[in-house]
Amino acid sequence: MATLNRTAHLGIYDTLADWEVGYLLAELRTGRFTGTRYDVVAVAESREPITTMGGVRMLPDALIGEVGPADSDLLILPGGEMWDDGQGEAFAAAARRFLDAGVPVAAICGATAGLARAGLLDERTHTSAAAEYLAATGYSGGAHYIDQRAVVDGDLITAGPQSPVQFACAAMGRLGLASPAVLEAYEGLFARGDAGAFPVLAAAQT
Repeated sequence: MATLNRTAHLGIYDTLADWEVGYLLAELRTGRFTGTRYDVVAVAESREPITTMGGVRMLPDALIGEVGPADSDLLILPGGEMWDDGQGEAFAAAARRFLDAGVPVAAICGATAGLARAGLLDERTHTSAAAEYLAATGYSGGAHYIDQRAVVDGDLITAGPQSPVQFACAAMGRLGLASPAVLEAYEGLFARGDAGAFPVLAAAQT
């Protein structure tokens, strides 16, 4: 039986892109294919509810300024219009604290632009929606951009908006939650619709 023994923090803000983190949150919370469950804690800049891009109202559990790497096993940063408006400094600052402490940060789509503006991608291999998207931030890390669905460089996980399944797999792999075979089966089933991958996932539940 999986036990609730780890904590992941999810940054939330208006227009949060629901689909980008859905797979990852579901697997962390349930541990259905990994045997390890996480307490998912939503963190925001204020105590006010936010509304996601899909129209779902969410209430934060804590403030981003109150959360430190010692409290967490993972910081998840979804995309959202906030990042493209040049905002999100509090979340980028938290990402810096986590990375400096060796705690993984998983950023997808717009969040990668926020990390780029903060200089956190200048020396780390990464990906995003497109190289041109990050280049528009004026960052200095273009030489480290890789055109892949998801990229892991040490404690940093990045992906573009078209890759929520690969983002989930990359994060689970970085956290050591599943074997390469299970992760391949997960991507096969949820990204490619390969029904033959299900027995591998079913076996991982035992």
